[in-house]
Amino acid sequence: MRRITLAAVTVLAAAGAQAAWAAPAAPQVTYIHAGKLLDRPGQAPRGPSTIIVRDGTIAEVREGFVAPEDGAKVVELKDQFVLPGLIDMHVHLFNLGDPLKARLEATTRDREDDLFTATANARANLMAGFTTVRDLGGPPRGIRALRDAIARGDVPGPTVINAGEMLSVSGGHGDLGGLNEQSYEAFHPRDYNNVCNGADDCRRAAREQVRLGAGVIKFAATGGVLSNVAGGLGQQMTSEEMKAIIDTAHSFGRKAASHSHAKEGTLAAVNAGVDTIDHGTFLDDATVKAMVKHGTWLVPTMLASETAAQQARSGALPAATIAKAEQAVAAARASHILAVRSGVKIAFGTDTGVSRHGDNAKEFALMIDRGMTPMSAIVAATVGAADALGQAGKLGQIAPGLPADIIAVSGDPLTDVTRLEKVSFVMKLGRVFKQEGGE
Repeated sequence: MRRITLAAVTVLAAAGAQAAWAAPAAPQVTYIHAGKLLDRPGQAPRGPSTIIVRDGTIAEVREGFVAPEDGAKVVELKDQFVLPGLIDMHVHLFNLGDPLKARLEATTRDREDDLFTATANARANLMAGFTTVRDLGGPPRGIRALRDAIARGDVPGPTVINAGEMLSVSGGHGDLGGLNEQSYEAFHPRDYNNVCNGADDCRRAAREQVRLGAGVIKFAATGGVLSNVAGGLGQQMTSEEMKAIIDTAHSFGRKAASHSHAKEGTLAAVNAGVDTIDHGTFLDDATVKAMVKHGTWLVPTMLASETAAQQARSGALPAATIAKAEQAVAAARASHILAVRSGVKIAFGTDTGVSRHGDNAKEFALMIDRGMTPMSAIVAATVGAADALGQAGKLGQIAPGLPADIIAVSGDPLTDVTRLEKVSFVMKLGRVFKQEGGE
C-alpha cells in the first residue's frame, strides 16, 4: 500500500509539474501614458492618451491616462510626443558609413567581421527610432541571417526587409568595375550571381536573389555615384532587362526597387512597372507625370546625395566618383521639389550606410527644404512607407491589432521636425529598448 501511495504521489507530482510547464504564460501587458499622440499620421494628433499593449500587439488606444490593470507595466510619457516607429526604405546595414575606412580595411576584413558591423548598425537604427528598415544591398546570406536573428529576438534591431545583392549589368553600378584584374578576381562576389546581361539572364539573377533569401529585388537602372567607374549616371540597363527583373520579382511576391539617377533610366523603370524609384536625382516633367500615372513611389535619399558630395570633396571617395557626386547634389534638390509639387508619392529613405547609421532622421529637415510639411514628411516615414512596402494598414500606425512599434520625442515634431533626430523612447513589438536615454 505504501508503495502504491508513493507511486500515486509521484505520478500526481509529475502531472502537476507537467501541467505547470504546459500552462500558458501570463500575457505581457503595458500601459503607455502619452502626453500627445499621433496615432494615425496624416490626421490631427490626440491629447493625453493611453496605449494598451498586450504581448507585443496594440490592444487599445483610450482617451486620457487610464489606470493600469493588475500586473501591467506602466510607461510614463506624459510629457512626450508619441508616434509610430519610423520606417527607412533605403539602408545598407553592412556598410561602415565611412568610405575611406572601408577601402583601407577591405583586404583585412572577412564577411564575419562585416556581420558584426551590420549587427551594431542595426542597433543604431533601432535606437534612432527606426523600427522597420529596407536593406537595399549587402551580402545576401549575411543580411538574411541578421534579419532572422533580429526576428527571433537574438539581437536588437529593426524589422528588416532585405534585397540581398543589387542586380547589375556587366560594368554597371552593381559590378565591381574600376578595380585592377587581381582585385576584381578577389572581391567579385561570384556566389551572389548578381551580374546579368540580357532579359533571360536578368530573370535568372532575380531568381538567384530570391533563392538566397531576398524579400525585395533591387536593380541598377543607371550608373551610381559611389561605383568606381567614370561612366556617369546615365541609363545602363535596357528596358527589356528591367521588365524581366520586375516581372520576376512580382511573380515571386516581391516588390522591385530601382536605383535610378538619370531621367532616361528612371522613366524606363517606371514604364516597366517598378515599385520604387530610389534616388530619382534627375527628374523632368515627363518622368514625374509617368510616376504619378503608374503610382510609382519615390524614395529620394536626400541625405545620401548631400553626404556623398561632402565625402568627395574631402577626398574620401575615389577620383572617378567626384564629378558624379557634384552632378547629383546639384540636380537632386530641384528634382525632388518638382516631384513633391507634382504629387509623386514619397516614401522616406536615406541610403544610410553612405551617411552614418543612427543619423537617419536628418533626412526630415531636407524633406522640409524640398517643400514638404512636417506632417507629410512623417507620413512618408510611417503610413506612406508602409504602403510602399505593401504593408498598408499593417505598419506605420498606432492602432488595435498592429505591432507595438512606438517611439517618443520631447517637443512637437509637427512644428520642429528636427525633434525626431533625438528619440527618447523606442518600443518594438512591445519590448522597450530605449527610455529617457536609458537602454
